[in-house]
Amino acid sequence: MASMTTTTTTTLTDRFAHSVTPSALRSYLAEFISTFLFVFVAIGSTMSSRKLIADATSDPSCLVAIAIANAFALSSAVYISAGGHVNPAVTFGLAVGGHISIPTAIFYWIMQLAGSVTACLLLRVATAGHVIPTHAIAVEMTGFGASVLEGVLTFALVYTVYAAGDPRKGGSSLGGQAIGPIVIGFIAGGNVLAAGPFTGGSMNPACTFGSALISGSFKNQAVYWVGPLIGAGIAGLLYDNVVFPPQQSAADSSRGVDGLGVSVGF
Repeated sequence: MASMTTTTTTTLTDRFAHSVTPSALRSYLAEFISTFLFVFVAIGSTMSSRKLIADATSDPSCLVAIAIANAFALSSAVYISAGGHVNPAVTFGLAVGGHISIPTAIFYWIMQLAGSVTACLLLRVATAGHVIPTHAIAVEMTGFGASVLEGVLTFALVYTVYAAGDPRKGGSSLGGQAIGPIVIGFIAGGNVLAAGPFTGGSMNPACTFGSALISGSFKNQAVYWVGPLIGAGIAGLLYDNVVFPPQQSAADSSRGVDGLGVSVGF
């Protein structure tokens, strides 16, 4: 028993030490910058729409503009960052799949939340106190329904992140291949178009938290944490363990196919 306890303690210590190396600290700084830039554009585009059109929430053109802004901003943020998460739900999904350690995930969360809050605070100050918009659910929806919708949207996002970073599909890292950030941005923009009028299409607890903190309104905040984290966790487990498991038989490897018999594009 003592040996097992010592081994566990050593493992935890090693993981923590790995999470505070100079390279890891640079990754956290890059994550802060990327999240800051994404939230600045995502929230700023909503503010601009409301500035130009009095009833922007009922104007389809505003929804399209915001979706495009989210897609462009997320693609750029993923490309320029070291980890390419820009979202606590993505970080959680990668941690569930065993791609990053728990200490590293916690540090990522801290920097993502800090980046979001800083972006929203700067928008508030720079626009002379304009209201920071927050994500909200439609009046006819329940919190449960909104959580399910956000969970499905985030599942799609995190599943796409896994596919974009899969070396079998030509992406050794999220920012290493140009197509990876683009497809991630596409699914985010599509999700905003699909769910914008219902939940705002957040998929990002950090973005929702930052705008809520600066605006002072935390109504339905749990919706934007519970749904996305569950959806991200399911995506992380499903991609690596069911649909595209990393283990391959020798015969499958020689043919360049995964366990489902589908070409993985080496």
